[in-house]
Amino acid sequence: MFPFPLLNIFVVASKVKEEDSKYDPALYQRGDLLEVPRTLFTHFGIYLGDNRVAHFIPDILPVVSKNKSAIARMVTNSRLLLGVIAKAGSIRVDSVADFAYGSEIIVNHMDQVCSQPALHGDEVARRAEKLLGSIAYSLLWHNCEHYVMHCRYGMAISYQTYQFCTTVRKIVCSRMSAFLTALCGITVMLFLDSVTPLTTIPTMLISFTIWMAS
Repeated sequence: MFPFPLLNIFVVASKVKEEDSKYDPALYQRGDLLEVPRTLFTHFGIYLGDNRVAHFIPDILPVVSKNKSAIARMVTNSRLLLGVIAKAGSIRVDSVADFAYGSEIIVNHMDQVCSQPALHGDEVARRAEKLLGSIAYSLLWHNCEHYVMHCRYGMAISYQTYQFCTTVRKIVCSRMSAFLTALCGITVMLFLDSVTPLTTIPTMLISFTIWMAS
């Protein structure tokens, strides 16, 4: 009977082998656009070949440190979150498994969505490699989707940003939003005892504008 430490080694080795087979590099071609679903968003990258994926990710570490070995390690959630807040990021290369972070990988799904035809795989990968390095990051206006869309289709757009802005517009311009805006404004004015034309007119004007736009 094997001792427990040796048994643990076999279990870990089995898990590593299973993880490697889950992300078999042979399934991807150079220039493929890879996407992995996250809890609140989808993350994108470009496959470069040899088990390497270029992707744009928010990261605070390059801003506060010059330690290349530390920066090269997989980006943690805290590094990512602080990068979003600081609007700092980097286009970096990671293994397929590190890029996927346990999620399922979808290949070239954007080919069915984008009206622009995809560039040749080598050209896509060359574009991705050319942009490697630290760069400013914006959750809505300059994110990982803008990066891969530029590399594969030649236009830096983000469908996630468009969907988010559309949803926000629907919420802000809804009739319920107009009603709640007017109600909050009136409540504040009464609470502060400041019912004057300078406070009443802007409150009613904003509510009326939202109502008419809904």
